[in-house]
Amino acid sequence: MKDYNKASYNIIETLISIFTVEKGVVKILLFKKKNDPYKGYWMLPGSIVGTDETAEENIENYVLENCGFDNLFIEQSQVFSTPTRIIDRRVIAVTFIGLIDSISVELKQEIPDTVESEWFSISAIPKMAYDHEQIVKKAIENLKTKLINSNFLKILFPSDFTLPELQRVYEQILDKKLDRRNFRKKFINLGLIEDTGYKNEGYTGRPAKLYRFKEEIEERELF
Repeated sequence: MKDYNKASYNIIETLISIFTVEKGVVKILLFKKKNDPYKGYWMLPGSIVGTDETAEENIENYVLENCGFDNLFIEQSQVFSTPTRIIDRRVIAVTFIGLIDSISVELKQEIPDTVESEWFSISAIPKMAYDHEQIVKKAIENLKTKLINSNFLKILFPSDFTLPELQRVYEQILDKKLDRRNFRKKFINLGLIEDTGYKNEGYTGRPAKLYRFKEEIEERELF
């Protein structure tokens, strides 16, 4: 049995990739690093896990206190344990994915003034500190597997949306262009959504019909 000496000690941190959808654009929340190393680069929200808490408790408390969300869907993503991921310390990262709809972001997000944060499109990720770019890429891959499931998609679209918005989300996540007519036909025939009877007035171009997910939908793979 291996001895528990100083060389065996590891620091555990949590990191979370929080995603939302704004007008069909998939975005991720990032914080700007204020000190060296990587001063001015962007990084994922996260915290060091205390000895009296689980990784799940740690990230849930951190998201509430520092990201301003109390109704976030959170699920563990992956563990990153490369010994050199942080040069001067041995830190293992337990990463999570968070999903929240844009309405909740607008109404409820209360990030402290001391934190500089910004929502970035997943197609325009800025320079990131440490191995956070790799972690974000893996989170986006995992998000792809989530959004082919009807129930996870409903988390991001709890209220009215247009089919072009929905299609744009899938094109970003799947990284490919989808045929508009086939996409529209597929979603209407699935029986997961219903026409609200309204259109998105006030936007440039022809108003599009607004849909919403039905209250009770069968969990299924969409693609």
